Amino acid sequence: MAVRQVTDAWQRIETWLRAHAPASYACLKPGASQGEIAALEEALDARVPADLKALWSLHAGVRGRQGAGFLLDNYALMDLDGVVSVYQMKMDSQRHEETLNAIRRAEGRGEDEFTIWKPSWVPVFSFGPTDLIYGIYLDTETGALHRWSNSYEAQDDERRETLITYLEEVADFLETPGLAVGARPGLAGGALVWGPPNHSDPDRLWVEYTG
Repeated sequence: MAVRQVTDAWQRIETWLRAHAPASYACLKPGASQGEIAALEEALDARVPADLKALWSLHAGVRGRQGAGFLLDNYALMDLDGVVSVYQMKMDSQRHEETLNAIRRAEGRGEDEFTIWKPSWVPVFSFGPTDLIYGIYLDTETGALHRWSNSYEAQDDERRETLITYLEEVADFLETPGLAVGARPGLAGGALVWGPPNHSDPDRLWVEYTG
């Protein structure tokens, strides 16, 4: 069920990109093979759920800069190398933090323990194909999406979307723009951009898409 829902939602997004945003459509990488996904799981030492595997088997991330951040809030689908880089970087930080947490417990300050990253957190989206600073990770234990950032590591935010609901929301907003809450879909230089943007580019004027 989850695999079909992710596949259906993504195909709706891709169909829209092909018809309306060729610059964004051109950023899509080919899908990952089963072997590539298995190698990623081994590198992460984490279980990747079936719905995320299904997404990566369709497209293993995006490339380029112009048009790559076409998902809601202008996030981009990370490529597999980026996923591994962020995950390992965060886990290295967590191992260092565990040393500090042990000191805090020894000093009777257990309430000050801090979690930077958990093995079950898999990064999925970022603000660009090569961005290592901001993004969204999937908690593979709960299925919920949460934000991550280098400036505020562990996130106890209100985001409770799943991968399925996030992709379905993107597809719904593209097919029926009037449903969009907050950022709205638009086009700039043949790319899908959610806006209106904070800083307009005179060479790539943003035009809201209304259907």
